[in-house]
Amino acid sequence: MRQYFVYIMSSFSGTLYVGVTNDIVRRVYEHKHGTNAGFTKRYRINRLVYYEEYSDIRDAIEREKQIKGWTRAKKIALVEGVNPTFEDLSADWLIEAP
Repeated sequence: MRQYFVYIMSSFSGTLYVGVTNDIVRRVYEHKHGTNAGFTKRYRINRLVYYEEYSDIRDAIEREKQIKGWTRAKKIALVEGVNPTFEDLSADWLIEAP
């Protein structure tokens, strides 16, 4: 069964990024190593602070759009509900180049 993830990454200064992926380990690696030019590389967004898992891509995309439409305060409240200190949830993952 395929898995899809909606996730929130954060920079050290607190800038947030919401995304969706079918490979959370690969995607986090890409964020941490700045392999893709753009917003997350420019703002050094490299800490996984929240994620949800889905079995249907349509549900994951719908949820991503929902969260992206929220205010910053609501996104922070979502993260703080499960990760109050904004710890990097991928810190213990052994992430190698894809």
